[in-house]
Amino acid sequence: MNSLALANATQDDSAETPALRELTYAQAIQEAMAIALERDERVFLMGEDIGVYGGAFQVTGDLFQRFGPDRVMDTPIAELGGAGIAVGAAMTGSRPIYEFQFSDFATLAMEQIVNQAAKMRYMLGGEASVPLVMRFPAGSGTGAAAQHSQSLEAWFAHVPGLKVIQPSTPEDAKGMLLAALEDPDPVMIFEHKLLYKTKGHVPEGYYVTDISKAQIRRQGTDVSIVATSLMVHKSLQAAELLAAEGINAEVIDLCSLRPIDSATLIESVKRTSRLVCVYEGVKQLGIGAEISALICESEAFDYLDAPIVRLGGADCPLPYNPELEKAAVPQVDDIVRAVRKQLGRD
Repeated sequence: MNSLALANATQDDSAETPALRELTYAQAIQEAMAIALERDERVFLMGEDIGVYGGAFQVTGDLFQRFGPDRVMDTPIAELGGAGIAVGAAMTGSRPIYEFQFSDFATLAMEQIVNQAAKMRYMLGGEASVPLVMRFPAGSGTGAAAQHSQSLEAWFAHVPGLKVIQPSTPEDAKGMLLAALEDPDPVMIFEHKLLYKTKGHVPEGYYVTDISKAQIRRQGTDVSIVATSLMVHKSLQAAELLAAEGINAEVIDLCSLRPIDSATLIESVKRTSRLVCVYEGVKQLGIGAEISALICESEAFDYLDAPIVRLGGADCPLPYNPELEKAAVPQVDDIVRAVRKQLGRD
């Protein structure tokens, strides 16, 4: 279990840790939104088909029936307008959660996200904030082709004023969403579509997970594998295969792209002397480049025994064909081969 900042109503140090039960990633997000709606009248949801239909990926579920159309609002197919309403609502006292049906559609709303949400607090000298949460179903693996399968999180992580997170477990999906709602700045949450049906233990009740910290999912001594989102799970699978060969890989779940938990990454590389970055977004100018530069500009550089390896998506639009789609993003075998090569065992 991750270290969690539990924020139950009693705030009693002697209180027992909330019981764990198993939920899917989607159920954990829905539970977080339900808790937020119950606790804070300022919170409302908005997005395309999130009402009666329950969301394109059924994440909203029955929240429309439970909380009504004033709290769970279907929006027209107009992402720029929806984002503008969300930004304005956040600036005037509300706590909106805006769901893009696919993360790709955020390209239609970049003006409001990049030029308004990210900059208003700075341009107004801190007199106003934009406590806005945006959710982005992202990534490949569903055969949805080039316009519905991208991983664009590095775009947003490039923008000062935004926070960008990628929960990889149901526990973090719930805790990070609740933490994001407490943040005074806009938080972009990228949820890989293939994670929605995955299951994991999730504490009951209200808790928040630090959205600025990376998590060490597997400790190791021979190589550091830093991964994001779905690639955390693929990296853990690769680590098990490598363990059978006597290679002890450490797997770090980056969790947050902005801010980046540089301390955890640096200390890991100093322990293992090798680094492999695994992410689904296009390799060129992707998050792996930033991680590599971070390590090269730190004291960890002197500890490296091999060049840093980046495993990212292919430099092409994502194909519809399932086999080509798999070939365009890193897979478990790719991670295993990269680590073997680093250790001179290819």
